Amino acid sequence: MTFPVPTPEQWRDSATKALKDKPLDSLLYLDADHLAIRPLYAAATGVTPLFAPRPSDAEGRAWDVRTLVEGEDPETVNAAVLTDLEGGAASVILSGGVLSDSEPLAKSLANVALELAAVGLDAGIDGPDAANALAVVAKGSPRAKLMFHMDPISAFAQAGGSPRAIAEHLSLAANTADRHAGAYPEATFFLATGRVVHEAGGSIGQELGFALASAVAYVKAAVEVGMSPEGALRGTVLGVSVDAEYFDSLAKVRALRILWASVTRAFGLDIPANIEARSSRRMLAARDPWPNLLRLTAAGFAGAVGGADAVVLDGFTRASGRPDASARRQARNTQLVLMEEANLGRVDDPAAGSWFLDSRTHDLATAAWAEFQRIEREGGVVASLKGGAIQMRVAGCRAGLQAAFDHGAKQIIGVTKFVDKEVRPAPVEPSPTPAPAAHADTCEPLTPIRFAAAFEGAN
Repeated sequence: MTFPVPTPEQWRDSATKALKDKPLDSLLYLDADHLAIRPLYAAATGVTPLFAPRPSDAEGRAWDVRTLVEGEDPETVNAAVLTDLEGGAASVILSGGVLSDSEPLAKSLANVALELAAVGLDAGIDGPDAANALAVVAKGSPRAKLMFHMDPISAFAQAGGSPRAIAEHLSLAANTADRHAGAYPEATFFLATGRVVHEAGGSIGQELGFALASAVAYVKAAVEVGMSPEGALRGTVLGVSVDAEYFDSLAKVRALRILWASVTRAFGLDIPANIEARSSRRMLAARDPWPNLLRLTAAGFAGAVGGADAVVLDGFTRASGRPDASARRQARNTQLVLMEEANLGRVDDPAAGSWFLDSRTHDLATAAWAEFQRIEREGGVVASLKGGAIQMRVAGCRAGLQAAFDHGAKQIIGVTKFVDKEVRPAPVEPSPTPAPAAHADTCEPLTPIRFAAAFEGAN
């Protein structure tokens, strides 16, 4: 059975009638990057086809199910790590006090085969020290899948400063990478991410541009201490945030893969992107955390369909505190359902061929490249942060997004719309309060925001 295919002219006539007194242009929408989103896409709109698949499966799976385990007690962390790996996770990221030295870290990773399960770090400005500790725990195994995830730039930007000059921290990370590159050929060293921009309220273009600028800064620092450009590029993981706006999020992941190809070509190389997608925290609600399960599912969908190599989902209670074992289990199982029951990942780049998603991917890549070039003209990501240029642009975007929520143009389910008056509480684990740090080098901080917070006190 065939169905008639309306022409763009027929659609325009029907849309004009439906809008009555409103002009057809009222269906156009400008996003935070001032990119136009049209109500209809077709071959006539001149969309360039794109194909941005993952380079290969992750150990026979479509993507790497990655979990985040935080804590100060090594035995507790170890139990959580083993539970996640036995429950279907393929890799884990560790954060918290257990990263302080090799002894607590070794206890946290007891009975974990580092040659099979990749282990990453989230140590902030202390990334090099944590990397050295993890290298000791791995005992020189050349097959250990270590992800040092050193990212002093994001730590500097979020905290608004660093214990030493940020240039020294950058050099220390590069030297640490160079020191361990020979012993651990399977390791990755740097995490170049724009999540600090996203969580501060920035646009997609700003987030991706920051990630690219960070990647270039890390590669240049590594080359200066003796690493080859190829080794530095292969040792860089790209980080990106995914949220409940799943079309934009999956297009963002696709755009980052395309942008990375341009960066590696600039070094005369062709190295596939290694993308880690983490769920957004700015989208989460605290008063009523249960709708966060839907938001996190949408974010996981976006990361999977967009082609991320690894996806990390937060616990649904993250906005109230550190997720407990039940929330971490929900986060892990959400990915397993998407992978094994929804069968996401069976098709390479399923968004390819969609006029809207191909167009959106191209537009986001163009906006991100413009932001990247802007940062480079400002002297690079560190100079731009110290001069406040990045923060000023992010603040403008954040204000626009907050205004959209304030005026009702954007809604938050369970917070500004369909509010549950009788909320069921969800438990969280206590989080330690970080001690204030002295800063030898400073910049204006990119402080995280949670858009629901402005409305939760009124409910």
